[in-house]
Amino acid sequence: MNRILRFILPLCLILPLVGFAPRFLVDEAPQGYPMRLSEYHFFEGDIAAQQAGAGVMPYALNTPLFSDYAEKLRFVKLPPGTQVAYNGTHVLDFPEGTQIIKTFYYPHDARKPEKGRRLMETRLLIREATGWKALAYHWNDAQTDALLEVAGGEKEVSWIDKAGKKQKLLYSFPNLNQCKGCHSYDGAMQPIGPSARQLNGDFAYASGTQNQLLAWGQAGMIGSLPEQLADVPKIAVWNDPATGTLDQRARAWLDINCAHCHNPHGPASTSGFYLDIRQTNPAVLGVRKSPVAAGRGAGEGRYDIEPGKPETSILYIRIASTDPGVMMPEVGRRLVHQESLDLIRSWIAEMK
Repeated sequence: MNRILRFILPLCLILPLVGFAPRFLVDEAPQGYPMRLSEYHFFEGDIAAQQAGAGVMPYALNTPLFSDYAEKLRFVKLPPGTQVAYNGTHVLDFPEGTQIIKTFYYPHDARKPEKGRRLMETRLLIREATGWKALAYHWNDAQTDALLEVAGGEKEVSWIDKAGKKQKLLYSFPNLNQCKGCHSYDGAMQPIGPSARQLNGDFAYASGTQNQLLAWGQAGMIGSLPEQLADVPKIAVWNDPATGTLDQRARAWLDINCAHCHNPHGPASTSGFYLDIRQTNPAVLGVRKSPVAAGRGAGEGRYDIEPGKPETSILYIRIASTDPGVMMPEVGRRLVHQESLDLIRSWIAEMK
């Protein structure tokens, strides 16, 4: 036994120094899941190129969740012979065996995509018989594969933004318990983004640009799709005035960034402050509504939303903060999304 310990202890000290400190051995993936992302065979050729393989459909959302300016590549893979059940209200009902894939990355230079990108992590949601399972795969420095990780972590990343300014961030990888904190509906895990209103938009496929829902229908991936696309709800693109009014675009941003918690079935159900796109009651939307329990997160604000006064509206105060005890959302960001903050400010300022 002493001889074994003399071998293991030095190894434990060496592994962190060479940048490889796994939470578990490579050949001991928890609960039988692949340890390496490449083992799923989602992508053709070079896995870092993220080219969808057989049976894998890429997609995008009209208004995506903000994640510290990370860009995202989204894909879905259904079991052969199955379909998504259409509904126009909630997230689509995916069949058992569905795999939803989302890769987070930063371009080296947002002005010049040809300079490449830094892949950070690929998150999976897998629909099992007992519900959805979340898994996270962290990309290695060589960008040759991503390894399964359950405990989260941090990694520094830098990039040049669209304005030509160099940015640097200590990127935070959430642990799997934090995933459950946001992906929760009546206590059960579920996806957040892929709803009919978010998918009702064009996507540049290899074969040409097409409406995503029509493409899914032609591929036999979705059932009971309305015959007329005009009968399908469509959410505005938050930063494109051509897609909606100021109110529609602000509500679209709040719907994807806040409403997965702030709804009657989410983790913030007791707040009475609900931000889903279908909500029409001003008081429930927070207009002149006092918070149930905001603590110091309320700042000097008295109401969740005070019409005409964004700086004293608690919603604005919390979106504008990076203080962990104040900011909202509580996880998934460390930076202020200045562009959306300006949108919410204008939205509240113009309220009557």
